Amino acid sequence: MKQRTIIFDLDGTLVDTAPDLIVAINKTLVAAGHREITPSVLRPAMSFGARRMVEVGLAWQGVSVDSGIVDSLTSALLAHYADNVAVESQPYPYVREVLVELSERDAILCVCTNKMESLSRQLLAALHLEHHFKAICGRDSLLVSKPHPGHLIGTVERAGGILQRSIMIGDSEVDIATAKAACVPVVAIEHGYSDKPLAQLLPDALISDFSQLLAAIDAIG
Repeated sequence: MKQRTIIFDLDGTLVDTAPDLIVAINKTLVAAGHREITPSVLRPAMSFGARRMVEVGLAWQGVSVDSGIVDSLTSALLAHYADNVAVESQPYPYVREVLVELSERDAILCVCTNKMESLSRQLLAALHLEHHFKAICGRDSLLVSKPHPGHLIGTVERAGGILQRSIMIGDSEVDIATAKAACVPVVAIEHGYSDKPLAQLLPDALISDFSQLLAAIDAIG
């Protein structure tokens, strides 16, 4: 695994951020006079970032998705979330152990997420995970974001990796589509926020949790 570049999605892949994100969006909506949203409605939107969560939350309760309202609510959501980024969010089981093992095998680790870069760094630092990664690229780090392949490609470049020796690890249709567009193998993990059966999306490997990740990476070769 020497000098393989392993690109991780963040929300739903490395960290279960749903508890804090759901509280943030619902507090934002209620403060603006709207109703709370059922978590199952919000979870699939998390792979696309805060703005999509607001759009889904409004559309679900029949509110017109006006760009000005969405802008305002997204700003309020991000402000609340920044103050509560790691209240209940936790790494998934085996994440810490696998990151250490990958580093010991001389792999280059990085994060490619549709969360804002500052919030991503804040979250990873709060959970004592930030030091594992050579690059952390959020939706605002480059000119494009997932599912555009340039987001993944740019993340690998910032980490000093080689695209042809890279593997993407993600939990959603967005991650799989991004990897395929960049011609990078992808391991899909089932403990995240996808609203579709991941097997139908044809990842190169499908695992249930991080205890199976090293074997999946070795099998891809």
